[in-house]
Amino acid sequence: MGQGDIDAVRELLEVATEADGHAPLGEHQWLDLVEGGRAGFAGLVAWEPGHDHPVGYAQVTRGDTSWALEFVVDPHHRDAGCTIEKDLVGAALDVVRQEGGGRITLWVPKPDEHRDRVATRAGLLRTRDLCQMRRPLPVGRPFALDTRPFEPGHDEGAWLAVNNRAFAAHPEQGGWDLDTLKRREAEPWFDPAGFLLHEREGRLAGFCWTKVHDDHEPALGEVYVVAVDPDFQGGGLGRSLVLAGLDSLARRGIVTGMLYVDSSNTGAVHLYEDLGFTVDHVDRAYVGEVAPGS
Repeated sequence: MGQGDIDAVRELLEVATEADGHAPLGEHQWLDLVEGGRAGFAGLVAWEPGHDHPVGYAQVTRGDTSWALEFVVDPHHRDAGCTIEKDLVGAALDVVRQEGGGRITLWVPKPDEHRDRVATRAGLLRTRDLCQMRRPLPVGRPFALDTRPFEPGHDEGAWLAVNNRAFAAHPEQGGWDLDTLKRREAEPWFDPAGFLLHEREGRLAGFCWTKVHDDHEPALGEVYVVAVDPDFQGGGLGRSLVLAGLDSLARRGIVTGMLYVDSSNTGAVHLYEDLGFTVDHVDRAYVGEVAPGS
């Protein structure tokens, strides 16, 4: 991905975001794109004659044990019978095939029957639904919890230890390293004041990291990551941390809170429903095995 390709795709993503009301790429994929890619990264840009802009984009990234795939088509090129989506997914699977094959996960925001068919015809099976839930702010429920803001250059080690213990089995949030965290700290949206840490017995017991989406009108306040160290789970700390994060967002003038939760995590879903969250939309994962080829 040269700078010209990156700039063209960035414009495509902005058009799609405006039309769809959500970002076409997840945060990990977005950072790979704007930083020019890395080992195990491939961006595929679709062009059509007579158009001076890309009509579609697919991005495939190799992880430790599997591949991730996301794609977007220009809103003006989504006519019935259009094959851009099928061609992009097929080209991405060819990349994986040429690189030795493996397990691949395709994420689709706000899926519909057409997207289900594209994934099915590519040999991918629906596996996970990720719910985006929202509620008005402020919450208006009391909580008693001492927190302090994250201190860059000081708290990374303790935070990584708790995050990776709490999300040991999570496919996206587990296994972060210092570089992964530093890349988030370098993002324009990063605000230590909204990155709340709670300590007990002289150690980090849990945290609630919030994120403000200024590109949304009105701005959305996200509970970006919330977790409790396994040693301190079971006492209601997670609930208090969520309330602390939502209170922090409300005090910054945010009127709508948002978070993501896997639909299969029934305990978390019930907690958020009890706090007044409702599902705004669903993002869906499709998984398949790609055989190696030439």
